[in-house]
Amino acid sequence: MSSRSSSKRPRTGSRRKEAREFSAGGVVVRGGKVAVIVPTRRAVDGSRVLALPKGHVDPGETPIAAAVREVREETGIVAAPVSELGESRYWYRRDGRTIGKTVCFFLFDYVEGDIEDHDDEVEEVRWISLQEAETALSHTAEREMVVLALAYLDKDR
Repeated sequence: MSSRSSSKRPRTGSRRKEAREFSAGGVVVRGGKVAVIVPTRRAVDGSRVLALPKGHVDPGETPIAAAVREVREETGIVAAPVSELGESRYWYRRDGRTIGKTVCFFLFDYVEGDIEDHDDEVEEVRWISLQEAETALSHTAEREMVVLALAYLDKDR
C-alpha cells in the first residue's frame, strides 16, 4: 500500500544538477496521540515547521531501521514498528540543485522514552491528537500519512 504525494518534476535545463535522497520516518502513536517535532530548520519563509520524525537512510541501512533510529534521535522515543504506511515523493531545490526525495513512513507504537531527550536538530517534541495532526502538520504528504495511520488503527477496532 503506497500513498504518493508528488509534484511534477521541475524543469531545470540540466539533468546533472539533479540528485536523489531517501529518508524514512514514523507516525508514532500513544493512545489517540501522535509524536510530532518542530525542527530547528525553518521553512523557506522563515516559519516554524510541524513535522513527523524522519531522516536519511544511511548506506547499508534498511528503511525500517532508519525510521526506528530517526524516531529515537529526533523524539527521544523508543517505538515498535507496526506497519509500513506508504511513501511520499517530491522535488525540492537546494543550493541550485534539484533534489528528488522519497520518504518511506511506518506506523509505530510508543514503547518508552522521554520527549525531552531529543537531538539538537529538533527544537520541540510534543504529543497532539491524530485528528489535530491531520490538519496541523506543515506538509501535505505527512498529513496523508496520519490519515493512513488512522485508517489502519480504525480497521483493528
